[in-house]
Amino acid sequence: MASGVRLAPSPAAPGPDGILRDDAGAQEARAEPPRMHKPGRARRRRGSRSHAHREWYMSVTRYVGLDIGAEAHLLAAVDPEGAVVQRPARLTEDAAGYAQLDALLARLGTPDALLVVCEATGHYWQNVVAHLWAGGWRVAVVNALRASRYAAEELVRTKTDPADALLLAQYGREKRPAPTPVADDATRELTELVRLRARLTQDFGDRVRQLHRAVDLTFPEFTRHVRTLDSELAAAVLARHPTARAFARVGPGELAALVYDGRHKVGDDLARALVAAAKASVGAHHGETYAREVRYACEDLTTLRARLKELEGEVRTLVERHVVGRHLTTIPGVGPITAASVLAEVGDFGRFPDAATLASYAGLVPGLRHSGKRAPLRAGLYPVGNARLRRALYMATLTAVRRNPWLQAFYQRLVKRGKPKLVALTAAMRKLLGAMHSVARRRQPFALPPAHPA
Repeated sequence: MASGVRLAPSPAAPGPDGILRDDAGAQEARAEPPRMHKPGRARRRRGSRSHAHREWYMSVTRYVGLDIGAEAHLLAAVDPEGAVVQRPARLTEDAAGYAQLDALLARLGTPDALLVVCEATGHYWQNVVAHLWAGGWRVAVVNALRASRYAAEELVRTKTDPADALLLAQYGREKRPAPTPVADDATRELTELVRLRARLTQDFGDRVRQLHRAVDLTFPEFTRHVRTLDSELAAAVLARHPTARAFARVGPGELAALVYDGRHKVGDDLARALVAAAKASVGAHHGETYAREVRYACEDLTTLRARLKELEGEVRTLVERHVVGRHLTTIPGVGPITAASVLAEVGDFGRFPDAATLASYAGLVPGLRHSGKRAPLRAGLYPVGNARLRRALYMATLTAVRRNPWLQAFYQRLVKRGKPKLVALTAAMRKLLGAMHSVARRRQPFALPPAHPA
């Protein structure tokens, strides 16, 4: 973004992060659009911490590495000089192991004097980290890529669980990662709910693709009359008549009277067309196995559709009760599902000082790679970031560039300048994320900017 452009699309927020500054009154008194608050654009060096953070680290006397496993964890600790003060100890994933964990940490020091470092390994870290949070311990949950890059930097050749525990302890001592904020129960539940919906959506798509294969074998002409196999109509009809031979045996009147969604009937025209197509079908597979495959897929689709509808209702209710979520939905193109998906992945917007930091977390920053004579004109996105967040933003941006006047103008302006549409769409994703950051930080609904270049 150009330095003279506001990151937040709201005239009510002169600051780049959406926070009103001391000169807000004078800003609003002027007729001209609010300018970038340049002191607010000042950025700390990467890896630098706040004064309070550095002050706390002065009191840390032990760095604890916790290598996460499915059935057991390994704990090791070092002092500020790097000397090992706790050799790797095995802790089982049960009450006895957690009691041993508490005893080891209590022997090493107080919660203010210890930093526990672990990797976000699958879902296995969540129980033990929740236990540590409940005990008042500070835990830094780091991306596994960071630990891997640190091991490569140190030229580590040994890869074992005890070695990993010591490596994480040394990583905490040298890199001093910030403790991960304690997530509240509501945020954790929303995250789990959104990811459950995502898994069911993936399952639904898988069943549709399986049904498509089976229908291509049993009644390939079906999709000429019923275009989408993920519809309630297709599931209801195919569940009763899974093959072309089964369609050919049924009377058009019986098929026309079939109610497929509790209200609508198949109808005479469609019923006659399906029966006629079935009698002349080239489908050569009519055995019970193929019929069962179609029926099972239709039954699964019906079940998954009902579950997704139930989950979407719960998500909408949670977003409506969530202050930030409710404000996010005021952005044109951002619905409750998108707002919930963003909240689930971002959590507290306050931990990102500006929109650029949030865009980096999402992986919406270019990775420039010039070396010697190799100097490409364009830089692709660096393949690091939150893929779930990018996926949610992509789907929202596809809608927003059509319905959001501010974002639509921004997107079309980039395309007219000759930018490839995918590049323009990616820039719009980052712009939309900046709007979300502003709305979340200000706790105010979205407001369209005045008519000037965004």
